[in-house]
Amino acid sequence: MENYIQRYNEWLHSDFIDEEDKKELENIKSDTKEVEERFYKDLTFGTGGIRGIRGVGTNRINKYVIRKATQGLANYMLSVNKEDAVKKGIIIAHDCRIGSVEYAMNTARVMAGNGIKAYVYKSLRSTPELSFGVREMGCMAGVVVTASHNPVEYNGYKAYWEDGAQVVEPHASGIVNEVNKINGFDEIKLMSEEEAKEKGLIIVLDEKIDDLYIEAIKTQVINKEIKGKEKFKIVYTPLHGTGGRPVMRVLGELDFDVTAVKEQIEPDGTFPTVKYANPEEKPVFELGIKLADSIGSTLVMANDPDADRIGIAVKTKAGEWYYPNGNQMGLLILQYLLNNKKNIPADAKVITTVVSTPMIDKIGASENVGVIKTLTGFKYIGEKIRQFEAKEIEGTYLFGFEESYGYLVGTHARDKDAIVTSLIIAEMAAFYDSEGTSIPEELEKFYEKHGFYLEGIESVTLAGKDGIEKMGALMTDLRENVKDKLLGKKIKIKKDFKLKKEYNYETNEEKDINLPVENVIQFILEDDTYITARPSGTEPKIKFYFSVNEKSEKAVQEKLDKTMKEFTKTLEI
Repeated sequence: MENYIQRYNEWLHSDFIDEEDKKELENIKSDTKEVEERFYKDLTFGTGGIRGIRGVGTNRINKYVIRKATQGLANYMLSVNKEDAVKKGIIIAHDCRIGSVEYAMNTARVMAGNGIKAYVYKSLRSTPELSFGVREMGCMAGVVVTASHNPVEYNGYKAYWEDGAQVVEPHASGIVNEVNKINGFDEIKLMSEEEAKEKGLIIVLDEKIDDLYIEAIKTQVINKEIKGKEKFKIVYTPLHGTGGRPVMRVLGELDFDVTAVKEQIEPDGTFPTVKYANPEEKPVFELGIKLADSIGSTLVMANDPDADRIGIAVKTKAGEWYYPNGNQMGLLILQYLLNNKKNIPADAKVITTVVSTPMIDKIGASENVGVIKTLTGFKYIGEKIRQFEAKEIEGTYLFGFEESYGYLVGTHARDKDAIVTSLIIAEMAAFYDSEGTSIPEELEKFYEKHGFYLEGIESVTLAGKDGIEKMGALMTDLRENVKDKLLGKKIKIKKDFKLKKEYNYETNEEKDINLPVENVIQFILEDDTYITARPSGTEPKIKFYFSVNEKSEKAVQEKLDKTMKEFTKTLEI
């Protein structure tokens, strides 16, 4: 108890904390549970950097936590190569969320205080444009202030390295170590915005970089001439986020007939028309579908707030709206690329993750395209692109996708990019329409050819300190006690990514997993059902990923429902 009370009092009486923020702390003085929640730990870098609920405290997102993280990043940059850090600098972007402008400028001010140039986008920009900007501006690092698709009370901070991808090892640990070395606010170097701009240490970017990004996206067009493309109606929504301007610009300049959902086109960090601005959730499509029905559109596209992920709704022949999941869209885009993209190299590789659909292995073998699987987090896909280019591994990047609605066509960015994916999906839908077919029909053909696979996710939120302890105990139980059977079926293979070991119980063989350490456990059952447990790196929850296969659409849905229901019953949470 003393530890978090001590931290609380340090903040309450610190000269570095603004008076307004001290009032917020005074207001929770008698609420011991709230004080504990805010101060029992520091927010830490996870798979996506730092992410948390806005508020005053060490376990909250605020300008003080942002400053500390940035000082750690600055210290690391200077330790790696001081000359490069000062000369190349950093580029900073932010999304539409509450606090994002303030946090982005605080990031720039700390960098300036350390003598590092900070290039700042003049207003909100998407995460993929930040990734693009790192390499375009030749920066040593980048930061985007965003909480992606999280609820309204969240914000966050993602760090990128000079290759344009989110930081991976050894940089990730190096940054975290530097952040953890900072013991007090007096160690943080902070320059005023005015002084930094006068000294040329904060430089506001103009629209030229936007133009370069848009042009890079337009080079990814596959079918330039699609009959009737300009008449194929598309509905689009950025869900109040950063995607509105670039998506409408790209599609408009390429002569697509796209109509925006007017209630959701303007950036708004309160997300007034949706409960949860996540394109994985069907309710976010309600306004888009209403508009589509009124204008005769069969395709609705939606981005998350920082425009790195995209979901769609498509109308079937029966007149019903269908929502392809992230795996299905990944496979559909891959198929479209393989069937239509010219000059695909012989060593082309598709990169996905260990929790994405195992159907990709079947497709890869069938289409003679290599498949590489990484840990969850698009930063690992971005890392592979760098390794291809540096000839550290064999292959040429073709396409990357995650089951969580993240895709990247092209290498202009090194993170998932919903702007370019919006273009590819619009083109794909218009092309199929010109051929007398559609996305739902093509998906059906896909399954008829390769077999019916279906995936599902069960997220269990475990808020607070007690929840984190329960999450740890659950993972320990799965790791140590589940070995022979699961859901009454024999376990064929168990993969423990924390121990970096794969156990084959059929052959009694054990082999190493050549991936970074991550607290993930995957079971492959005798009928090729996949069950994967993965605690979030940025939120107090654990995700369970399921994949099943069967001989028909009805059978695979029934099997998935049964598997998820039975497994959830086994959890003692």
